[in-house]
Amino acid sequence: MTFRKNVLITGASSGLGEAMARKHAALGSNLALCARRTERLLALQEELSRAHPAIKVAVHHLDVDHHDQVFEVFRQFRRELGSLDRVIANAGVGHGKPIGTGGFEANARILRTNLVGCLAQTEAAVEIFREQGAGHLVAISSVSAVRGLPHLTAYGASKAGVAMLAEGIRASLLDTPIKVTTLFPGYIESELTTTGDEPTPMMVSTEKGVTAMMKAIEAEQPEATVPAWPWIPMSFLMRHAPLRVVAKS
Repeated sequence: MTFRKNVLITGASSGLGEAMARKHAALGSNLALCARRTERLLALQEELSRAHPAIKVAVHHLDVDHHDQVFEVFRQFRRELGSLDRVIANAGVGHGKPIGTGGFEANARILRTNLVGCLAQTEAAVEIFREQGAGHLVAISSVSAVRGLPHLTAYGASKAGVAMLAEGIRASLLDTPIKVTTLFPGYIESELTTTGDEPTPMMVSTEKGVTAMMKAIEAEQPEATVPAWPWIPMSFLMRHAPLRVVAKS
């Protein structure tokens, strides 16, 4: 386990990104936080700076759909903190529609933000890591990437793309000081997962889910399904069950 002094988190204004920022602050890491909602970032910056006065918390507005801005913001954070030791590519969107039901624009946005936006983040991060000669990239995929689901088709496809992107980056950096972790979170309570009226089956609390995510991140595991229970056995079932069964889940 390597202590990562300067940690950049995208999508840090809410949900899993915000929770991971709090966990890293408690560990003593300096933070580079970015998201679209600047007012929420500023509130988080004030909270964390007050609770952990020994750390530095830098914030910048970032929309990962604006690819040039991704490179600019990452480089600016590096200048402010001196280095970037870990980058967590967390920013993403959900809420797509079944294919062929008039939801093309919503589904295309999911692919653009979650996959192409992740490509921009990983390109910017690994470019910096190569210059530094070290770093830790964390890509947030999803258990939805395991199998095609009728209600999460575009989202699952985008997260499967993220997983393959991260694995390809890991393959290109084997035997270097640059590490790559891909996380496959199950259903963890956040703004992204609690939009419907009906509770999502097997949803775990933000605290439980992010604690499991942080354990895998700090261990710099190549891949991890989190939390392990129930999502490792559920992922196995999703991958191997007949499609008709998976489609009804």
